[in-house]
Amino acid sequence: TSELPTAASSNASYANDEVTMIKKLYLPLVALLVLALSSCGKMGELSSDYFTTNPEVLEAIGGKVPVTINGKFPEKYFKKNATVEVTPVLRWKGGEAKGQPAVFQGEKVEGNNQTIAYKAGGSYTMKASFDYVPEMANSELYLDFKITKGKKSYTIPSVKIADGVIATSELPTAASSNASYANDAFQRIIKDAQTANIMFLIQQANLRNSELNSDDIKEFHKKVAEINADTKNYKLNNIEISAYASPDGGVELNTGLAENREANTEKYMERQLKKGKIDTNLDAKYTAQDWEGFQELVSKSNLQDKDLILRVLSMYNDPEQREAEIKNISSVYKTLADEILPQLRRARLTANYDIIGRSDDEINEAFNSDPKVLSVEELLYAATLTNDNARKEAIFTKTTQLYPNDFRAYNNLGELAFAAGDAAKAESYFKQAASKNANAPEVNANLGLCELVKGNVAAAETYLGKATGANAAGEALGNLYIKQGQYDRAVNSFGDAKTNSAAQAQILAKDYNKAKATLSAIKNPDAMTDYLMAIVGARTNNASLVSSSIKSAIAKDPSMAGKAANDREFAKYADAIK
Repeated sequence: TSELPTAASSNASYANDEVTMIKKLYLPLVALLVLALSSCGKMGELSSDYFTTNPEVLEAIGGKVPVTINGKFPEKYFKKNATVEVTPVLRWKGGEAKGQPAVFQGEKVEGNNQTIAYKAGGSYTMKASFDYVPEMANSELYLDFKITKGKKSYTIPSVKIADGVIATSELPTAASSNASYANDAFQRIIKDAQTANIMFLIQQANLRNSELNSDDIKEFHKKVAEINADTKNYKLNNIEISAYASPDGGVELNTGLAENREANTEKYMERQLKKGKIDTNLDAKYTAQDWEGFQELVSKSNLQDKDLILRVLSMYNDPEQREAEIKNISSVYKTLADEILPQLRRARLTANYDIIGRSDDEINEAFNSDPKVLSVEELLYAATLTNDNARKEAIFTKTTQLYPNDFRAYNNLGELAFAAGDAAKAESYFKQAASKNANAPEVNANLGLCELVKGNVAAAETYLGKATGANAAGEALGNLYIKQGQYDRAVNSFGDAKTNSAAQAQILAKDYNKAKATLSAIKNPDAMTDYLMAIVGARTNNASLVSSSIKSAIAKDPSMAGKAANDREFAKYADAIK
């Protein structure tokens, strides 16, 4: 019994030695196993601190939502035998849009992708662009990660890297722009003239009875008498006498002839005016050698050598040398003498007069009593004499009935409907106008504007390519440039227009002072006018302007409350827009 404790002590000592030995053998194995497991372990979740975006808050530009993503894989993160596919995804309630993925590889992976070192880590830049949809206004940008090692793949938690999307460029302002108006060509006073020629024989200046009794001269005197008698509709300004001699025969001879022809014709007209009791100015002049008339007649003729004759006229300025050179062209000179030169021996009479149209009161009265007596120009002009849109519509409608082939009345009915906010009705009228004249700039400008209202940018661009000259083409183009993300061009196209669209372009171009001035100058501000003013306030850190403008917008259109609540423009002004 006295030896029992000693035996127990010996057994315990043996056991301890055995455990120690096992530990010495086992622990290195455990360390190796842990190291092995660590080297082939999964890559973990990444922090959002490793990522930035430009812009910080996403924004719709030209129908797209572009973003540049700057990312970083930290030190000792990227496994040497791993491949990582990074996909930007814009998510919103009920949907998502994926961007183009980028692939990165570890140091031991053979491939053409960007290599990320295990020890040092690595930075990268990738770009994404999403087709804008309205739901993106309340969305978030994530990065999805798919990691592949050998034949196995797995994902790690997505990382949120940005909020989005500011969609000020997508605000529907095109409908508030001005459509193009097709103008009338009405002139109350139209200048006109009645002409006649008295012809002379070669080297003679006497007035022959056959000429004075010609139908041409009789019609001239009849018209002058009619003008003189109807002072309500006409005003006779003067009668001009222009006497000429043909270029052949020498300068001295022709000067005398032309002068005598002028004098004789003037005396004749003085007697005729006195006889008819016509009081008007008689202005007379003569041209000794009518080379200008000669050149014109030769150019219009079918003479065999007319190009040679015209070349002589361009080469020589001296009258005598010209005449000599032309006479040397023997093959054609007889034809000139028989057909061209006799037409230049003349005195031309010109009665200049004004046609006086109806006054404004007379036009209005005629429309009320008997519109069909009015010309199309008078009817279109009548619409400019009133600010009553109902009367304008009545005038244009009557014009389409009386002059159904003129596109302008249809176009202007469309302009009225567009201004009243009925884009569908306006488009119907514009299409009727196009059926009358598909090339009219006003019609193309307006159809382009209608396509922009519907969001059809490509179709709008086609129409607007044929809109040059339309009075509101600049506004339509400005709206197109907004949709294309060309904000500076949009601002230039709008010019001094005071519309929501013009202010929208100025906001997008970051000219907030000009945008505020434009919005303040709009004659009939609507809810969108106030909403845009609130955006100006948000972008200039003016909380009171945000608050007052949003309240005004909601008062005009209650749906603006929900829109503002989801608009990233007002992310910092939640209290101001309540």
